[in-house]
Amino acid sequence: MKMRRFPASHALPRRAATPSRQRGAAIITALVVVALAAILVSGMLWREQVQIRRIENQRLAAQAQWVARGALDWTRMILRSEADTSPGITYLGGIWAVPIAKTKLSDFLGRIGGGDPGGGEDTYISGSIEDAQAKFNLRNLVSSPVPGAMQLNAAQVLAFARLLATLGYDGALAKRVAIQMRAGLAHSATRFQAAAPPGVASMPVPLPDGGTQGGTQGGGDLTDEPGLADGGGGPAPLLMTSVDSLLDVEGFTPEMVERLRPFVTVLPTTTPVNMNTAPAEVIASLVPGMSVSSAQSLVARRETVFFRNLADVTLALSGAGAPPGTPLDSSVIDVNSSYFIVHGRIQHERAEVDRTSLVYRDPATHTTRVVRIRDQL
Repeated sequence: MKMRRFPASHALPRRAATPSRQRGAAIITALVVVALAAILVSGMLWREQVQIRRIENQRLAAQAQWVARGALDWTRMILRSEADTSPGITYLGGIWAVPIAKTKLSDFLGRIGGGDPGGGEDTYISGSIEDAQAKFNLRNLVSSPVPGAMQLNAAQVLAFARLLATLGYDGALAKRVAIQMRAGLAHSATRFQAAAPPGVASMPVPLPDGGTQGGTQGGGDLTDEPGLADGGGGPAPLLMTSVDSLLDVEGFTPEMVERLRPFVTVLPTTTPVNMNTAPAEVIASLVPGMSVSSAQSLVARRETVFFRNLADVTLALSGAGAPPGTPLDSSVIDVNSSYFIVHGRIQHERAEVDRTSLVYRDPATHTTRVVRIRDQL
């Protein structure tokens, strides 16, 4: 049986692409292009929105800092007017010691006679003033009898040791802090001071325990330890500028620093402690032989009548049970203050500024100046 063959002209034709399939591919391609374009455009819009938000945050932060600057200037005016009203005396009953609770800036401006009481609807202000000389100044641990000479102050070292012991810490740490302070000052200040005369830096200083400062190491002498001497070959120690600098001293922990913060400070110069504002622990450390309970009695008496001069302090100490014949040095205790710590918090919409400023008030002219500012945004 023979197979029938069809001619080539009668072969089945190959199926060609239909118009519907072409339209489907075109639609898919167009959707892909549109999706990619949408992704690109959305990314550009997102980046633009982030940039706009960043610029807004910078503007709000700048405005908050300007508000904080104005609040600090107002605080300086308060300190100056307070000194004009009660010259030579700084006590806790003054207007400077009244804290400002969280208040709308518009309400605050209205209270002090601001020009635009309707502004600042979204701005809040709060803060307080703290007497820096109510605390023990670690700068007092080192004295400078002549320019260029840095000597440990034996009486202040012993007072700081008593304060540490009162708070439950080892009093021997006071010597380490004094050495650290002395080493930092020696490497930072002598470049701007005249050189000490020969033999002054090594001059022995008598100590209450019978030892001397500046002699050989050993016993109870307040001398440099290995690695902290001025002539050491190691790197220069950092200058202590705040209570947090105690963490650079061996033996101190963050918990100890937080415990000491209400009682200890670091000021640019040596300062006396204001007996009108100092806590009982600091007063007990300054007066040898005085207990904390006796100092608390003095603080309780101070709440009714503040001290006007050192004679009032002497009378109050004797009434509080201090040892008779306690010497009072005007370079150690006083009834007035020149350094103040200003705490301020500004909330301006999304921006927040926590500002801590150290302000100096001249005891003679009552003018003020800002020593340092630390902001936390």
